[in-house]
Amino acid sequence: MENNKVIIIGATSGIGKELARIYHKKGFVVGVTGRRIELLEKLKADLRTNISYVEMDVTKNSAIGNLETLIEKIGGMDLIIINSGTGFINPKLDFEKEKVTVSTNVNGFLAIALFAFNYFNKKSRGHIVGISSVAALRGGPAPAYNASKAFISNYLEGLRFLASKRKSEIYITDIKPGFVDTAMVNSKKVFWMATPAKAANQIYKAILKRKKHAYITKRWWLAAQLYKILPDFIYFKE
Repeated sequence: MENNKVIIIGATSGIGKELARIYHKKGFVVGVTGRRIELLEKLKADLRTNISYVEMDVTKNSAIGNLETLIEKIGGMDLIIINSGTGFINPKLDFEKEKVTVSTNVNGFLAIALFAFNYFNKKSRGHIVGISSVAALRGGPAPAYNASKAFISNYLEGLRFLASKRKSEIYITDIKPGFVDTAMVNSKKVFWMATPAKAANQIYKAILKRKKHAYITKRWWLAAQLYKILPDFIYFKE
């Protein structure tokens, strides 16, 4: 199989782990990263073949070196899914929490996306997928989180613009999930909750079709259209 080497940044749990399972089942050579080495080891033990891992914290200077090591381990890279991210409901606007969010979702994402684009640019082909959020569309109760996800979406569009100008076969996909049942979400207080497996399956299909944008699950497309035009006096109402 050509173009069958995928790297998933942030695959220790949730969507990232489920995507690793899907791509492995589809016959891809899979590379995964994460901060919790014991969970990467467990995933490796579960899948056994055609999977490699490296410990990585995207906020550290060592991240790109770790990524280069993983690329060497699996013999190249055709697709990268940047799934690492964090966020807090932070009503007191504690600076340290806001800083962690920006460090991971903006600086960490930027380092990986920039490296991947330059890597693929040398080959004139490749596919970059960023996991943004419906939260990217407007500000909200987690200011740094919403703003950081907006950065991801806009940066991906910028990369798509550059790829088009260079006439290279570099595909850029912006994935905007709604609520997914992970540790970051209080499942008792939200609607349209998707399991990580369901979200990952829809993400896989969107990537396969080389979509520019995809809302996960699909019903969030309609909600997003309303979300963008909702007047402030309704949006800000508690």
